[in-house]
Amino acid sequence: MDLDLFSLPALPAGPIPDKLAWAYLLRCGDGSLYAGWTSDLPRRVAAHTAGKGARYTRAHKGAGLAWCALLPDKSAAMRVEAALKRLDKPRKEALCAAWADGMRPRLFAAGPADAAEIAAVYGWYVRNSTATFACTEPSAAAWADEIAQAGARYPFLVARGGSGALLGYACAHPWGSREAFRWDVETTIYCHPGAVGQGLARPLYAALLEALTAQGVWNAYARLADPNPASERFHARMGFVCQGRCPRTGYKLGRWVGLSTWCRALRPGRAAPQPVAPPLTGDALAALLDKNTFDGIG
Repeated sequence: MDLDLFSLPALPAGPIPDKLAWAYLLRCGDGSLYAGWTSDLPRRVAAHTAGKGARYTRAHKGAGLAWCALLPDKSAAMRVEAALKRLDKPRKEALCAAWADGMRPRLFAAGPADAAEIAAVYGWYVRNSTATFACTEPSAAAWADEIAQAGARYPFLVARGGSGALLGYACAHPWGSREAFRWDVETTIYCHPGAVGQGLARPLYAALLEALTAQGVWNAYARLADPNPASERFHARMGFVCQGRCPRTGYKLGRWVGLSTWCRALRPGRAAPQPVAPPLTGDALAALLDKNTFDGIG
C-alpha cells in the first residue's frame, strides 16, 4: 500500500529522535523536483545547490528545498523517498504547496502550554549538540517557570507552523547582574532540529530584536559555541559582530569547545539611556509579530 504523503507531518509530535532522518524534495533550476533522503538535511541541500550532490541535481542545477519530512529512522525515510519517486509532477507540486504553507512561521508570545514542546526541542540540543553547554535537560515544569519569569522582563516568543507544530523559540535574559548592564541582554534562539536550515529562524529572531529595541534595550549579545559556522553566518546576517573568542571554554560530548561573543547594537550613539520598559503586550506585540510572520520564509 502506498504511503499517504499528504497526511505525513513535516515535524511529528512527541520525542525527537537523537539520530535524524529526512525524506525531501529539491526543486531544480529547470523546475523539476528531485527526491532523496538524508541524515543531515542542511548539509545535503547545500551540497545539491553547490553541484556536489546527486548526478541529477548536478545536471539540472539544484536550487532549493521544496518539501521535507522528519522521519523516525533511516528505513522510514527511504520508504518515503521511494513513495515520492512514484508521484507524478502535479501531485509533487501539490505536496510542496501544502508543505510551504504548513511550515510558514506564525509567531506568538510563549505561554505555559508551550513548555513541553520547548523542553523537547532544547533537550535534543542538550543531548546531541554543543549549541548549548548544558548537560542536563530541564523538565517541562522548569520550562513553564522559565517562560513565566523570563517573559515578565523580556519577550519570549515561539514560532509555529500552519499545522501547529513548534518550529522554534527565541527569548532574552539579562546580560549581567550589575546595575550598569540594565540596557544589555543575552539573546537565545533554537529551532526544532527538523526545521533547521529552512529559513525559519530569521523572522523569529527579527521579531525578538525588534521587540527588545521597542523596550529600550541598547545591546543584544549572543554566545556561540566555537566553532559553529552556521550560527556565525546567521548572526552576521542578523547584524551581529564578533567581539572575541575564548578557546577551550567548555567540555561536552567528549571534546573541548570554545566560545565566541557576538553583539548587535540596537540603538546608536552614546546618549544617556532611558529606563527599559516592560515587554510589549496586546495590540502592539500582535502587530509586531504579524509583521514578521508575514515576512515569512525568505
